[in-house]
Amino acid sequence: MAYRIGIDVGGTFTHAVALDGGTLAVTVQAKVPTTHRASEGVALGVTQALQALLDAGVRPDEVTFIAHSTTQATNALLEGDVAAVGVLGMARGADAFKARSDTDIGKLEIAPGRFLEARHTFLDSADATPDAISAAVIGLRDAGAQVIVAAEAFGVDDPTREKLVLDVCTELGLPATASHEVSGLYGLRIRTRTAVMNASILPKMMQTAQMTARAVAAAGITAPLMIMRSDGGVMSIDEVRRRPILTILSGPAAGVAAALMYAKISDGIFIEVGGTSSDITCIRNGQAAVQSATIGGHKLFLRTLDVRTIGLAGGSMVRVGGGSLNLDPRTPDTKEKPIIPLPFKVIAVGPRSAHLAGLTYSCFAEEKGDYHLSNIRPLPGDPDDYAVAMPSYGSVPPLALTLTCAANAAGVVPEGDYARGNGALAGRVLAEGLGTTPEKAAEAVLKAGCAQAVHTVETLLQDYQVPREHVTLIGGGGGAGAVVPYTGKMMTMPWRIAENAPVISAIGVALALVRDSVERTIPNPTRDDLLRVRREAIDAVVRVGANPDTVEVQVEVDPQLQTVRATATGATELRTRDLAAAGADPEMQIQAAAASLGVDAREVQAVAQTGNYAALGCLRETKKLFGLIKTRRTPLRLVDRDAVVRLQLAHADAVTAPAEAAPARLRTLVGEHTHYSDGGEHLPGVFLVAGPRIFNLSGLLTVEQILSLAEAELQQLPGDEAVMLIVGQG
Repeated sequence: MAYRIGIDVGGTFTHAVALDGGTLAVTVQAKVPTTHRASEGVALGVTQALQALLDAGVRPDEVTFIAHSTTQATNALLEGDVAAVGVLGMARGADAFKARSDTDIGKLEIAPGRFLEARHTFLDSADATPDAISAAVIGLRDAGAQVIVAAEAFGVDDPTREKLVLDVCTELGLPATASHEVSGLYGLRIRTRTAVMNASILPKMMQTAQMTARAVAAAGITAPLMIMRSDGGVMSIDEVRRRPILTILSGPAAGVAAALMYAKISDGIFIEVGGTSSDITCIRNGQAAVQSATIGGHKLFLRTLDVRTIGLAGGSMVRVGGGSLNLDPRTPDTKEKPIIPLPFKVIAVGPRSAHLAGLTYSCFAEEKGDYHLSNIRPLPGDPDDYAVAMPSYGSVPPLALTLTCAANAAGVVPEGDYARGNGALAGRVLAEGLGTTPEKAAEAVLKAGCAQAVHTVETLLQDYQVPREHVTLIGGGGGAGAVVPYTGKMMTMPWRIAENAPVISAIGVALALVRDSVERTIPNPTRDDLLRVRREAIDAVVRVGANPDTVEVQVEVDPQLQTVRATATGATELRTRDLAAAGADPEMQIQAAAASLGVDAREVQAVAQTGNYAALGCLRETKKLFGLIKTRRTPLRLVDRDAVVRLQLAHADAVTAPAEAAPARLRTLVGEHTHYSDGGEHLPGVFLVAGPRIFNLSGLLTVEQILSLAEAELQQLPGDEAVMLIVGQG
């Protein structure tokens, strides 16, 4: 059997899974405490989780893919565990004065009260000989720099001297990074700042990455170790040596990768619920939302998934107020139960979790005697209004009243769910304290807690202009059953819990694709410019192990920033599963489309078909002004062989055509769906479906740009191969 191994480093536990490489089913899983405070860092927990899989029967020679997420980069920046950085700035002529200032980053606050201060020196590019560079680097080293950054004005156009600095540092035994390696964009100050943060975590990241790589090699696994990136892809150890900053937020990215690759979400909100916090992400047309990263309020040339983290999770403790409880009203010298003034009110849920407070959830505990509501201060500095179930007698420790406890008391946790427990104790104690019934008390807790999730979801829908009728809430993580069902109820939205939700992030790591982005500052890009950046992105992912036959590329043009961005993804090997095998029958595809469209299956019509996908739609007619004005729309769903909706459009056309005829047909379709207004030309969304791959051509500015990239994809195919063209409005 071939295995794909994924290891996810969480805040409390490190989860590992081994997937069957053919069916992608979870065959073995393991869990160990995350080793944040170990001298080896989180790498120790990663190796322990890997060993647990091997001990359970996974043979090293059967592992074809292995990857792990990491919190090392994030922890290093948050805790100030960074190396001292020296910056060698360079420019020539009239650019030198501004470049000297732009490369002198000074002191950066990277977390509250934690700073990174970069030493600085400067050379005129005309004087940047090997000897001069060596002298400058030695000067920075003698001033305390442990790692060097080379940053030259317009170094992205000609990186010769930045590379020369790297060569000199190698000879001197100093780790180094160059600004052109972290970004291809103009903007010397932001590029230098990004390179400085990248360099500051380089020694720590390499120490832990090498430890993990050695453990993998010692176990007899020959598959190359991959590391999760913050954009949902994976990269090789060699790439970590160059750009460790790309692993920032790789933990939340793992869950999103699973939402796309395993849960196969096309349009929805993915809510990964842990014990302490929840990560919420918007997915539209099979792609997760991304944003420019900021650290400590400093903008970086770094793209990360737009993951919104809230301090609400399964272990979030309930807070009550309005009464006059003592911190610990137990009276061990009497058998009279303390009198608790009523009523109290639920004032908040979280952010303190039972995990960090060292308390057991009441819904997972064995009752020992009688309990009543009381308030405590879980940790120094916390408010003293956190509610617990306090035993009336003896020295039994209190039990936490958490959101999971309330969800169980309200009966909203699905049968068989990981979060399922006995909510009777929590319901009874909360009811007595709040002066109501157990059901209403539990509901009050759920409303107060899930309101945080509702607010975040509503904000994401507004930020990305996602039509509500397309959205399903999908839950992952061990606490999903405590949060997602009631959030869906509050928002009147459909919801579901992903299969294998407790280990969804580890599954995401195991399934993640190699990913890289290339960004260039190009005003008014030509066809050749777009194709060149596209080729650079393909070369980048192939260089680190992606199979060329699996690579997909999306190219976006931003006219305001004058940038071109190409994002390429690909698998490290051709999946062993037979891609030509029969999947869902047409009836199952129709049922899936009907459910997504919200219509009866008899109203669904086949619009276009390939061997891998079916484009299915229906007709919707809207009448206004007493029927005098009629508007017709043809919403469309692209459904794969597994009966999973991969694309949703509110009004679209789809056709199949031979590859050689597709460009001409695409030009006609785009013209039919292009709208014009005072703001100019508004192009539709454009998708090219070839074989198992879906190419998104929607981020471009002109019809010619769309056709250029479509032709670049089509020229790889036989002229008579059928492809699908989808054009319309999202």
